Amino acid sequence: MHFTADYIAETYELGAGPWTMTPVTRGALGQIWRFSGIGSAWAVKELLFGCDEEQVHREAALRQAAEDLGIASPRLIPNRHGAHVSQVTASSGGSYVKLYDWIDGAEADASDPDILDWFGRTMALLHTAGEGATEAPDSWYERCPQDTEWKALHKQVHQADLPWSDALGRFIHTSAAELAHWVTPAGPGDLVTSHLDLQPQNVLVGPDGPVLLDWDNAGATSAEREFARAVYVWSGGNQVNIDSARRLARAYWSAGGRAAITGPQSFSMLFATALNFVHVQAECAIDQTVTAAQREFASGQVVASLRSMPDLEVVSRLTAALEDVR
Repeated sequence: MHFTADYIAETYELGAGPWTMTPVTRGALGQIWRFSGIGSAWAVKELLFGCDEEQVHREAALRQAAEDLGIASPRLIPNRHGAHVSQVTASSGGSYVKLYDWIDGAEADASDPDILDWFGRTMALLHTAGEGATEAPDSWYERCPQDTEWKALHKQVHQADLPWSDALGRFIHTSAAELAHWVTPAGPGDLVTSHLDLQPQNVLVGPDGPVLLDWDNAGATSAEREFARAVYVWSGGNQVNIDSARRLARAYWSAGGRAAITGPQSFSMLFATALNFVHVQAECAIDQTVTAAQREFASGQVVASLRSMPDLEVVSRLTAALEDVR
């Protein structure tokens, strides 16, 4: 941690305290801390790999537009200067931090029919809030590593003697090539500004109902591709539950959502993000400029991801199952 409780209290004008800072969870890009005291609590997100301030502006704007349509989410609290992200002084490491409302609740149960109905409606509202996007989606969602990039990375991983080197090599020669075939740039027809990380672990169910978290990735995307990725994730991934997929899709369409799944090409975003995630985590695992803890975390992410890569057969089953629903 490159900041103190006093820094947060002063930057966000929260008063003298006393304050307590407790680590809660670590994600791929940030560490979440619970900042609490005098009967109040907030969530502090420490960004571990820098910050794109334009991205934060997109997050704040979409979150507000979604709130106006009735989607519950933690407020992104501005600091005393009105900015939605704060940079700790360079002498303290230069980290960036964001402050949110603290939400008490349990992770959403994707097998709960009521949660599936809520999520389908929520995604439809998000796509309504974000209509009319004109900027191109980020390359993270549009392209994936090429064969030469994979081979160069695998050579470095092998030289580092990491225990998952052989598994990565097998993946590169099989699943990576199969999935990459379907990764293409999205056309301009159905672009929206949306959340881009719609998964159950980003929903907490609190006393007042579900709350959508983690808007850091907000940006332009194809509504069809975000819809397809969400259907896959929320219906169990490779352990697909067709009834869940159909229920989610019905709720989405009933609430005005217009996207539909037309084939494996609809899952381009799912495949791109899965492939890119493995690649960047493998790069981090051999990066001597980051901490040992960050390299260890990245290694664990690679191993877990290689075990759960999307299955083209499951994608085909989902496509067929939704053809007769709408």
